[in-house]
Amino acid sequence: MMNETLQSIKNRFACRGYTAEMPSDEHLRLITEAAVQAPSGRNEQHWCIHLIKNPALMQEMEAAGMAVVTADEDKTLLKRVESRGGKMFYNAPCMIVVAVEEGPYIYAELDCGIVCQNITLAAESLGMASIICAMVSIPLWGETGPQLMEKIGIGAGWRFGMGVLLGFAEKRVAPHEPDLSKIIVIE
Repeated sequence: MMNETLQSIKNRFACRGYTAEMPSDEHLRLITEAAVQAPSGRNEQHWCIHLIKNPALMQEMEAAGMAVVTADEDKTLLKRVESRGGKMFYNAPCMIVVAVEEGPYIYAELDCGIVCQNITLAAESLGMASIICAMVSIPLWGETGPQLMEKIGIGAGWRFGMGVLLGFAEKRVAPHEPDLSKIIVIE
């Protein structure tokens, strides 16, 4: 039996091409609220949601990331970005950066992943596109990384967890075909 939640999971795809249309404040509010409704170990919530709608900051981050990738001796990632249109953020109009708290809490990354899954499924349910994008971290590796962290609002005691690009797809593509052989049943 297919319900709306299962349909959103089935339809969601990793979007690598966005229109310039900014999602509505209402949709972004719903998505960020879905993010903070994510469960976490012992409900400690060692994460923080940073919604970036500022086009100048998005462009600055992309330029800083491209500078890091271009300067790298290994050109594998640069070739990959170039093969996908030369944009690390695929022209997404906004993104969410999930920051995780520094410290001994060993499940911060796992909890961050759950937050990101809530974000992408909420976006899909609202007719939007998304991609969980580790490349959002690349601008933070360069010499302007500390300034970008400050502009994003990630302060002392926090670090980058993951990024999710959001917007509307230039074109919808089929989600990946699930590999049912990955399911192992022990009876």
